[in-house]
Amino acid sequence: MKPKRIPIFPLTGALLFPGLQLPLHIFEPRYRAMVGEALARDRLIGMIQPQDMREGAPLYQIGCVGKIEDVEASEDGRYNIVLHGEARFRILRELDVATPFRQVEAEFLADPLHETLSLGERAAFEAEAMKFADAQGYSVDWDSVARLDDTSLINGMSQIAPFDAAAKQALLEAPTLKQRCELMIQLMEFFGRGDPDEVRVTLQ
Repeated sequence: MKPKRIPIFPLTGALLFPGLQLPLHIFEPRYRAMVGEALARDRLIGMIQPQDMREGAPLYQIGCVGKIEDVEASEDGRYNIVLHGEARFRILRELDVATPFRQVEAEFLADPLHETLSLGERAAFEAEAMKFADAQGYSVDWDSVARLDDTSLINGMSQIAPFDAAAKQALLEAPTLKQRCELMIQLMEFFGRGDPDEVRVTLQ
């Protein structure tokens, strides 16, 4: 696929993976303009993390483009949208544009299709996930988790995991499901130190 010009939404900690969904509340004027233009064109928006919190900060090179699947516009111009992950992309260059939002020229990455884990890899991941959830005080419906296919499980957990931006970026950049699974296990071991005084939360 030839390089494509896409608007980008730099947002620390927000990952999107192909095949998954990401709900977003759009309130800043520049990103309201971005959504409006995307709706008028191809409905595509690139989600990517900035490397720090400064305005106009350098971007990580790998993100994921999402297609606006659902949209709800309020009278004051804000949007609630749901992005459906289409493909990971690599930034080739940032474009000099007049729009209030940033745009890049990107190449889409062809991820392997129908990846699966071995029974041992899946079991090791689920065991570590249970330990991590217990340590962090998360309440998880493990019966529902067991029904997920391998890709939905690993990518879904990567998308919502409470890791720092660099760790989440490493998960997005992992080239195969097996490597992402192994990295998730390492990160859960590293970050899986619970605080019993923290409030329990529920993962949907």
